[in-house]
Amino acid sequence: MVQRNKLRKAVFPVAGLGTRFLPATKAVPKEMLTVVDKPVIQYVVDEAVEAGIEHFVFITGRGKGVIEDYFDIQFELEQTLKSRNKNAELTLLSGLLPKAGTASFTRQQEPLGLGHAVWCARDIVGNDPFALLLPDMIMRGEKGCMKGMVELYEKTGGNVIAVEECAPEHAHKYGIVGVGQTLEGGFHITEMVEKPAKGTAPSNFFINGRYILQPEIFAILETQERGAGNEIQLTDGMLKLAKEQAFAAYHFKGDTFDCGAKDGFILANVAFALDRADIRPTVEEPLKALLAALK
Repeated sequence: MVQRNKLRKAVFPVAGLGTRFLPATKAVPKEMLTVVDKPVIQYVVDEAVEAGIEHFVFITGRGKGVIEDYFDIQFELEQTLKSRNKNAELTLLSGLLPKAGTASFTRQQEPLGLGHAVWCARDIVGNDPFALLLPDMIMRGEKGCMKGMVELYEKTGGNVIAVEECAPEHAHKYGIVGVGQTLEGGFHITEMVEKPAKGTAPSNFFINGRYILQPEIFAILETQERGAGNEIQLTDGMLKLAKEQAFAAYHFKGDTFDCGAKDGFILANVAFALDRADIRPTVEEPLKALLAALK
């Protein structure tokens, strides 16, 4: 079994162009689009914080400087809030700010795929296990997805991938895992298949965008040939790593919203607004009326 080194670092690949949200993303990174009143990336970072992550590694690209600015002190704004006695707002902002030295930013100069983006974090992550959170996916559950993954990792070591169930007829749309021996909170993974042909999927458990990986993945990705889409695919690298190390699946039970797609982004806004005691009373009835008008 791979040694269970403490999980301290998380990687967030935020270099994507966000073409599905043009024209908004011409000037605003997709990760900074807001779900209610927080950027999408904040929800994902909050999930990592809940899981005990201490160091946040952002893989950025051109035009993503606003993400770095967001996770920094904004002196003029804070001074204005102080002068206006906006103490609640000041407290909110300070609570979102990473501690000095705990946020790192590095560039992915070319859009060569998720595997390449992960490889760009190699020198910052070093020889440590790390979490990988895809920033388009925000999740809602009684327990954060990454927190549950860390709990499983502390028992199993190795590599952990979060999965959810989909309708079997939709399995061909996703990366699917094979189901092995049951674990508390999940199971051992026997195989991984990226978008299997209809009727050939080993299960209906799909990979939902959360990973805990051992640092040996970097050496694999360094020489990884381009795969689907002429990009360096993380799944191809994980398949090679799985020949040497164990992979476990954490079965996340909650709601996942793909905020890289317009429908997922809209549903996330509705769901998180209805979760808010300060917003739900003013939006619930209008939402019901809008839906009733469609019948």
